[in-house]
Amino acid sequence: MPQPLENPVNNALALENIYLVGLMGAGKTSVGRYLAKNLGKTFYDCDHEVERRTGVKIPLIFEIEGEQGFRAREASVLSELTKLQNVVLATGGGAVISAENRRELASNGTVIYLRASPSDLWQRTRNDRNRPLLQTADPLGRLEQLFLERDPLYREIASIIEDTGSQSVRTLAQRLQQRLQEHVELLPPEMPGSPIEQR
Repeated sequence: MPQPLENPVNNALALENIYLVGLMGAGKTSVGRYLAKNLGKTFYDCDHEVERRTGVKIPLIFEIEGEQGFRAREASVLSELTKLQNVVLATGGGAVISAENRRELASNGTVIYLRASPSDLWQRTRNDRNRPLLQTADPLGRLEQLFLERDPLYREIASIIEDTGSQSVRTLAQRLQQRLQEHVELLPPEMPGSPIEQR
């Protein structure tokens, strides 16, 4: 069970939606669950919501409808989830491909980019058969390609960029809670913040 993090939650952060973006294996779901519990927010995972609503796993959606069909379902679910209040949302790694998805994420909450190197991501996902885009002869090469394509899109909408490295989920979540509190304290009302990168 997640243990309470040390930092208290200020009022501004208590009202803020938090959206986690990043490539598959970056830790969005694990970190999101910790943050939601410790910030008193409701947690959603966009991929899990797609599976719940369709009744099938994502690889089967890819097999039957292709990536384009999955992206359409993903966009519909994301549009609904970004209209909710006081949530932590873990997005799918490819959600940022759509400009409309990026707009909805950036305009409805604070976006955190969990950044990890392709080699770290490969280590975390190499035994996971539920990643259709990695069912290829060269999954590391595929991750490197996805990183090059998507890193600029994640950065475009992120208010906070955190390199995950080898941090534990708890350590990473605690670090992010601290940075979130600093971010919302500095953010003028109704004004988006500029990206804050880990130093």
